[in-house]
Amino acid sequence: MDWVPFVFGTFKGVALGTGMFFAIKWHYDQGKKIGRRKVLIATAKMAAIFVLAVLVLGLVTFGLGDMLGLDLSY
Repeated sequence: MDWVPFVFGTFKGVALGTGMFFAIKWHYDQGKKIGRRKVLIATAKMAAIFVLAVLVLGLVTFGLGDMLGLDLSY
């Protein structure tokens, strides 16, 4: 059982590294094909959507916690 974390950890690292390599390569190729301006606009839109989603999730979490009577103050 001592070898399981090493084998699975190595597999996880290789799989994630390979996935990141191909993701970066695909985005780089898309940037060359589409154009830098469109890629930057799409990136800005996705960043804005992500920030909005995080804010909504935080508000829903605190609202639900307050509704359930949880003490969420520091």
